[in-house]
Amino acid sequence: MPVRIPAARSTEIATFGFAGIAGFAPFYFMLPGAEERLAHQTARWAPRWERNISYFAPPAQRIAQRVEPRLERTVKKIDDRLPLEKMAKNVDRRIKHGIERFGKHE
Repeated sequence: MPVRIPAARSTEIATFGFAGIAGFAPFYFMLPGAEERLAHQTARWAPRWERNISYFAPPAQRIAQRVEPRLERTVKKIDDRLPLEKMAKNVDRRIKHGIERFGKHE
């Protein structure tokens, strides 16, 4: 009985397509004239990208400004709770002790 392979879903097709593009991109750039073609496409599409990014930038800035104080307080709380200085001193003490112990055997 032959093995039946199910039809590929759109996400699988997109994943394999992206992998193919990423895998063959270095070979594309080895072809003569690749830099000129890339520069031409960049000049063509850059204004559209800039218009689109200006649509998303202000809301992202507002979200970042709103989240920043809470995030800063959370990081400070975590930093105050962690015994980083004590841990660093213990690691330093263990390293020195190991070096001293190793030096005595010689």
